[in-house]
Amino acid sequence: MEKQTRLNQSVQKTLQIIEAMAQAREPLRLADLAQQVHMPASTTLRMVNTLVERHYAYQDPVTLRYALTLRFAQIGAMVSDRFSIRDTAHPFLVELSKRCGESCCLAVEEDMEVIYLDVVDGPDGLLKITQRIGKRAPMHSTGVGKLLLTQYTPQQLQALIDSKGLVRLTQRTKATPEELEAELAAIRARGYAFDDEECELGARCVAAPIRDYADKIVAAISISGPVSRMTPQQAEAFAPLLLQTAQRIERLLAH
Repeated sequence: MEKQTRLNQSVQKTLQIIEAMAQAREPLRLADLAQQVHMPASTTLRMVNTLVERHYAYQDPVTLRYALTLRFAQIGAMVSDRFSIRDTAHPFLVELSKRCGESCCLAVEEDMEVIYLDVVDGPDGLLKITQRIGKRAPMHSTGVGKLLLTQYTPQQLQALIDSKGLVRLTQRTKATPEELEAELAAIRARGYAFDDEECELGARCVAAPIRDYADKIVAAISISGPVSRMTPQQAEAFAPLLLQTAQRIERLLAH
């Protein structure tokens, strides 16, 4: 009973419709689709019209039959790309963590936030609580996030500020547009980014970009450690090795 209360019936029905349409060899009539998913035609029509409105399905103007669009293929390709980046980068993160003795991460952007795809804990595990696979973090307060923000247009940056805000997580967070813009300019000139206790007190990191064939930053990797060990000088010293590792990952992704 408890499990049932946590499920959304509308989502379940929509997924049933999507699966039925995906398995069909040709576009379906509304009546046939409703019969396959064991729902009233009126309910099925409401769900299908939502899919059409969101461009996940279309209705043939001549036959009035319904079918899925390639938008699902696009989403699948994006998910596949992320798994490809994670699988490619993982051995390099393991090697990097061993050489540096610190935690190493791979992150991408999703919905104007950083999401960690892979995390290799350092030998002492001091940062394993703060960084986990699947965890989200604000872009403006993380090294990987700020790297991704360097390719935002002024309009996109303003949209981020309007949508997410610039929350001051610590006293070091760049929490005003002026602070953030100055930081992004410095990162563009330097080619890599720092998180100097901006996301969490006691943790410092250095991050490097991973670019695709069009020179767009599609992900970023980072080395993180406690400030007792990861001094600003140490973070700077790790940067060349981090950039070299990012370039090795880029070369493999290009193939």
